[in-house]
Amino acid sequence: MKVTNMTFKEGNEFKIRVKPNNDCSSFAINIGHDSENVAMHFNPRFDYNGEENTIIFNTMSGGCWGDEMREGNFPFVRGEECKFHINFSMEQFYIKLPDGSMLNFPNRLGDVKYQHFDVSGDARIVGIKIK
Repeated sequence: MKVTNMTFKEGNEFKIRVKPNNDCSSFAINIGHDSENVAMHFNPRFDYNGEENTIIFNTMSGGCWGDEMREGNFPFVRGEECKFHINFSMEQFYIKLPDGSMLNFPNRLGDVKYQHFDVSGDARIVGIKIK
């Protein structure tokens, strides 16, 4: 699923409900300007390329990926709907995971407004809301 021309700006809260497939290996959520300039790549991996129960974060600028960051807290379950919230500032993305824990990821592009959102992988979007 891809959404363009949306308005997600500093101070907004982006709520996402996702249901990973029963056989999900991974899914990804990208927020940025377009598919070549992704401010936040959020990639929970159940079992993908030898990595299990890990969340990968990254940024793409001009079509080139930056350095990956990994997070071991993994509150996702295959086949179970989950909800998480994303906020951001010029410096950071703030992600509230389904278990209530918080993660931060640097806003490496440093912008205060993004209009591109996409979800890929083995999960289905149940709902999205920007407030």
